[in-house]
Amino acid sequence: MLTPQEIDELMEIIRSLTSQGKTVIIITHKLKEIKQVADYCTIIRRGKKIDTVKVEDVSEEQLASMMVGRNVSFKVDKTDREPGEVVLEIDNLYVKDNRGLDAVKGLSLKLRKGEVLGLAGVDGNGQKELLEALTGLRKVESGKIIMNGQDITNLSPREIIDSGINNIPEDRQKRGLVLDFTVAENMILENYHKKPFSSGGRLNHKAINDFATELVEKFDVRPRNIKQFAGALSGGNQQKVILAREITNNPEVLIAAQPTRGLDVGAIEYVHKYLIEQRDKGKAVLLISFELDEVMDVSDRIAVIYDGKIVDILDAKTADEKTIGLLMAGGGVDGE
Repeated sequence: MLTPQEIDELMEIIRSLTSQGKTVIIITHKLKEIKQVADYCTIIRRGKKIDTVKVEDVSEEQLASMMVGRNVSFKVDKTDREPGEVVLEIDNLYVKDNRGLDAVKGLSLKLRKGEVLGLAGVDGNGQKELLEALTGLRKVESGKIIMNGQDITNLSPREIIDSGINNIPEDRQKRGLVLDFTVAENMILENYHKKPFSSGGRLNHKAINDFATELVEKFDVRPRNIKQFAGALSGGNQQKVILAREITNNPEVLIAAQPTRGLDVGAIEYVHKYLIEQRDKGKAVLLISFELDEVMDVSDRIAVIYDGKIVDILDAKTADEKTIGLLMAGGGVDGE
């Protein structure tokens, strides 16, 4: 969760240590960091060693293939498209953190149909509080959240979902799933009170199971056992359960917060595909991520957040890593 400039500094520190004869073990999902600083790389998959290779002799694509057991595409496949009308508007929003201090400070942002708007920033600059305010989990002190012309500021989470906003939460185990519930039960967490999943206060287990069986096939959740407890799934498959549930709700706005955190390159490819698919269907996607490569690859526009405010909005096609990194660190803000 560092800016590109800070990552470069970290790599220099590691090189300095190894030049002094120290041994460094770096454990990371990020192939770019392995290529940048490692001499040798051991690849593990499902708890087993696959191989140890000399890093200069292999490409990132070869490393990725060994990690997931198949070829992986690093390019996010998307076509240019013209965004539609504004569907979600955040106007001069103020939100406090757990200490009672302003974390979101007069933030304004507009999200349009048929676009992915990426929110780039170093952790701790108001992203968490903004996300919780948008999903009804934290009080808005002042300002407005407008969805399709309707003021949804400080409504309950269920009312916000009903307005057309769904959320892939940043912590899938804490906020996304009930780990002691089955896959089938997790698939209907937001709709258990609606037909056909319940009637007269009684759950319709056949309808729930049929729905879950269809989704685990469509979203390739493994294993295919809908009676499996969600807590027993791998991180990637837990994320697929959340994706299946949120996307199937057919929201007008999908908020994806750290959607690939802790996932391998294969699962990341899968998540990105579904985010772009929603955008291509005319939905609006707000992508909140600390992974700058992800924001640049998936987004159409990039909003940079620093100290609780949006400091700039860039076209993803022309934005470069150095400029975004400087903005993330406060460079160029208020004359800095």
